[in-house]
Amino acid sequence: MNSHTTPTRPGRRLIRELLLVAGLFSVYKAGRTLSTGRTDEAFRNAARVWDAERALHLPGEGAVQRLLLHSDGVVHAANTYYAAVHFPATVLFLAWLYLRRPGHYLWTRRVLTVLTGAALALHLSFPLAPPRMLEAAHLVDTGQVYGPTVYRAAPDADTLANQFAAMPSLHFGWALMLALGMIAATRSRWRALWLLHPLATLLVVVGTANHYWVDAIVATLLLGAALLLVPRPAARPDATAEAVRGLPRPHRTAARADAPAAGPAPAAAPGPAPGGPEALPEAVRLLPVAAGGER
Repeated sequence: MNSHTTPTRPGRRLIRELLLVAGLFSVYKAGRTLSTGRTDEAFRNAARVWDAERALHLPGEGAVQRLLLHSDGVVHAANTYYAAVHFPATVLFLAWLYLRRPGHYLWTRRVLTVLTGAALALHLSFPLAPPRMLEAAHLVDTGQVYGPTVYRAAPDADTLANQFAAMPSLHFGWALMLALGMIAATRSRWRALWLLHPLATLLVVVGTANHYWVDAIVATLLLGAALLLVPRPAARPDATAEAVRGLPRPHRTAARADAPAAGPAPAAAPGPAPGGPEALPEAVRLLPVAAGGER
């Protein structure tokens, strides 16, 4: 083993992972821009989605937005959550798994890669204008009115983001994977509370009129498919050892009451083979002598 190169291996693995994740995210961001310029198709698809939701009797996105609009502070907090929590929370989640649960990190990274790749394919094949742009929805663009926002007012002038990539909602898909990943990687009795993050994200993306209900439903289906495709990580050795320690130990067989208290039992002398002449009673073997014959 080379002592000069061994300490650098963890650093190399970290750099490799950072480059891999950054590369995958760059490919996704670049791929999203390929569907720009399809404004008419995006609005036609938005009208179809809106009509389909009404036909399915899904609750209107406006009901959630009206709850936010009761207070400027609440709607501002929702916009901030949408703009500032999504990406940093995912990065911190992956960093914690990398440092503390490497097996779960690989599983999560692969699941997110499959989910994001499937989302990119859907963005390219089904451009969709968000509900804040749809006149039939009668919703407020809370980001532009109350701030903060990550989008420009004119979608065609936005060179940093493709605003016609509403389906699926990766805000919700990534948040749901964060919660499921933390539940799988931890043992706290309160770990189910991680589900509050995707719940809050769902209310935010719908209430700010950035996504339809269907966007979150499709993200959930794609995540479910990714979870089926990517094998779960193996159980951690410490968890297995803890489970084994918790099993009842077998009881030793009680010693016989008539057994000697101490000392090894004397070895038995080899006896005659069963059925031989030596096994006959002593009186039978002495019969010839008593009769005066020779033995």
